[in-house]
Amino acid sequence: MELHEKIFVDSEFLDTTHGEIGCAQCHGGDNTLADWRKAHRGVHRDPSASRLAEACGECHEDEAKTSHDSLHFSLRPFFNKVMARTDPTDSTTIHGVMAGFTNHCTQCHASCGQCHISRPDALGGGFLEAHLFQKKPPQSQTCTACHGSRLQKEYEGKNEGIPADVHKKKKWMKCSKCHTGDEMHAATEHGRDRHDASHAASCLDCHEDVVSPDNAVEMHQVHGRNLQCQVCHSLPYKNCAGCHVGKDKHGLTYFKLDKTWMAFKIGKNTRISPRRPYRFAVVRHVPVSPELFDYYVKNGLTNFDAAPTWKLAAPHTIQRNTPQAASCDACHGHPELFLRSEDVDPELRKANKKVILSDDEVPARQE
Repeated sequence: MELHEKIFVDSEFLDTTHGEIGCAQCHGGDNTLADWRKAHRGVHRDPSASRLAEACGECHEDEAKTSHDSLHFSLRPFFNKVMARTDPTDSTTIHGVMAGFTNHCTQCHASCGQCHISRPDALGGGFLEAHLFQKKPPQSQTCTACHGSRLQKEYEGKNEGIPADVHKKKKWMKCSKCHTGDEMHAATEHGRDRHDASHAASCLDCHEDVVSPDNAVEMHQVHGRNLQCQVCHSLPYKNCAGCHVGKDKHGLTYFKLDKTWMAFKIGKNTRISPRRPYRFAVVRHVPVSPELFDYYVKNGLTNFDAAPTWKLAAPHTIQRNTPQAASCDACHGHPELFLRSEDVDPELRKANKKVILSDDEVPARQE
């Protein structure tokens, strides 16, 4: 994006509801002063991040109450997961991990304005359309621009040999069709993660009939709510391992991964709840590693085994027909589909013991 495109405010904006409010109402400063230097004192570049109540809350009260507690802004779920792997009594370790988390992990958050007015800072910022507010932000410059390496490539069929998600291929559905504003703005209960949000998208929002007693599909009748939908209806998805963060000689932050790969694995659901009643779910390897923050503090994640590295997933590779759903024996009797001890690095087996299936738990071929 050219520099002028990032900062140019279209005169059309002045005739909109937000434009009529005036710059100072949201951004602060003093618009009565002729000296621009004095007028700009106290100006907030992103008022939805630093003064949400004054900037957005007067008109969008409900959204303002929860947006700073939403996953996109607070990143609280990620923070909780990192801190769970540390020793809370070791202040030196906590300080080092916090420095790493702040320098790297917090770069990927977004405020209200960083979706509805501009691109997120993590993408370089810049107005989406000359400061005109976008009720539904352009997907390519917000949603998939941030969630591109995994979700966009999965959903749009950009991984070699894996077709686009059926919702994209046949219906051309945008992200907002399932992930509504209610979900984006909602506070994540207890600061855990997106799966716990009361407004989180669910397959059953549109396909409630699949768990109906009257459903004619035999596999739906047999498995019901015992399997996550993606167990039968998703294709392989990207997994990552071994993330390392640090700074280069110029002080610029960077990260690197040991490896990425496409895989499909079924594991045990370790967080059964009314929203997730199924025993088995697809699991994705996340890039966390014991050495993640070694640049800042050696052995910072001393309690690394407190959480699994294979975690509940919701891949965007959904298909109506998949190899594992072709018949009963396409899944039963195929241990390679399931996460077993031999699929997990020896040093990570303890962390994943609740997710891994034993040989006795892998469904046998039907007689």
